[in-house]
Amino acid sequence: MKINKKIFLLLVALVMASASGSVLAQIVSTPYSKMGYGMLNDNVSSIQRSMGGVGYAMRGGRIVNVMNPASYANVDSLTFLWDVGVDVTNLWSKENDKKGYNFGGGLDYLTGHFKIAKGLGGAFGLLPYSSIGYSYGGTIDGGNESRSGNGGFNQLFVGLGYEPLKNLTVGFNFAYLFGSSLNTTLITSSSNSYFTRNIKMRDWNTQVGLQYSLPLRKGQDLLTVGAVFQPKKSYHGNTWGTKFDSQDNKVDTIGYVSMSGNYEQAASIGAGVSYNINRRLTIEADYTYQNWSKVKYLPIGGMEPETTQFDDRWRIAGGIQYTPNKRGSYVGAMSFRAGVFYNHDYLNYNDNNVRDYGVSIGVGLPAPNSKTTVNLGVEWRHRESSPTKLITENYLNITLGVNFNELWFWKSRIR
Repeated sequence: MKINKKIFLLLVALVMASASGSVLAQIVSTPYSKMGYGMLNDNVSSIQRSMGGVGYAMRGGRIVNVMNPASYANVDSLTFLWDVGVDVTNLWSKENDKKGYNFGGGLDYLTGHFKIAKGLGGAFGLLPYSSIGYSYGGTIDGGNESRSGNGGFNQLFVGLGYEPLKNLTVGFNFAYLFGSSLNTTLITSSSNSYFTRNIKMRDWNTQVGLQYSLPLRKGQDLLTVGAVFQPKKSYHGNTWGTKFDSQDNKVDTIGYVSMSGNYEQAASIGAGVSYNINRRLTIEADYTYQNWSKVKYLPIGGMEPETTQFDDRWRIAGGIQYTPNKRGSYVGAMSFRAGVFYNHDYLNYNDNNVRDYGVSIGVGLPAPNSKTTVNLGVEWRHRESSPTKLITENYLNITLGVNFNELWFWKSRIR
């Protein structure tokens, strides 16, 4: 099979982006991202984000569902589907009596999905893996201290989904992880000094998934269950620290080590169930578990506390989508979405676990005379540590995704 020219150009663009080390949109500044690998991403699209971040049991020919690669097998043979997402975020934070405000956003993801053969579909794209961004400071004895961090890690992925048996699909994602992070502590007193923590990652990642669908009520309803697994592995790359003191007037590199064998990714399992009623109403629930408390993480450059630790991460989410009538009026063809989630994160600060929860709503707007859909969503998220409330954060996220559905593989007859 000849590769479509547009697919080839998109693949080239993604490879060039990864080679140049460019990254996707950074999260709005939050001190919680200074620990570990930053704030983790769950590979959700704009559609899924409007539904609380569900997706393990989600399937359909008009969505690129990276959360479960088994869904790739379900795609129309004549179309190429690709999805581009951007977001804008406002953050309000409070620490003791101090209040803060921040604003950010940008390109979030780029994914594509297409048919390869009967029962076999493929996908590719560029997604954020984790993000780091913060800046704050204060006074210390005899001077001032400021801390800042930036960077993140992305994943360039390809995936396959196959239907070996009727209603049963299996899938596989392979991702190239790349990116870097920089955490800096600057101390200003009688002499100036700074310390940095650095991570540079060049690695790979894998994920497997399956889905099984059971038609009910003579094919009017559809019950789908899905599951994914991502194995525990050691990261590849390098970490190091640097220090500088104005009295010595030189920069020293300290603690340079390979990540292999010293820094690990937790094993991750996820499961979900969805129920579609009369092809109009879909209800879905998901559960994710990652055993981060069992991974290795060596303090970088000796400038992290020896008590650095992670907690097991688990997340529950539920969402609904309602499309009144796809073949009716314009309003009837719109999709209305809502969702909720609760996340017990892997980050731990002095025996305080970071947790967040939120609600979301969204709408899918079909483009006139086209299968392309514009997906608009709004999400409110609340984050804080427990049992001690160190920093309280409230987010308002606006997401915009454009789901292009084009007849790239249609060949017109010559009359």
